[in-house]
Amino acid sequence: MAKSDQQIRHDSVQLMARIMSYLPVILIKSGTAWLSFKRQAKKGGKTFQKELINQGLDKEIAVQFTKEYTSSSNLVKILFNHY
Repeated sequence: MAKSDQQIRHDSVQLMARIMSYLPVILIKSGTAWLSFKRQAKKGGKTFQKELINQGLDKEIAVQFTKEYTSSSNLVKILFNHY
């Protein structure tokens, strides 16, 4: 039995309403994961730089290496290919 146009529209509206009801949860969870990732990357960068300096590398060079190291964790650049 074929559905009428009105039934199809009603089903589409219900589907969209269901998706919209989950959207805030999805945004909050993905935002939280992103912030956690950024915090861990920043902490890792600090540790990386500290260890480079402790191993005797010049501070300016260590800063440059750290920038390169942490740039790989920039999700905006990765997702949108902005280099």
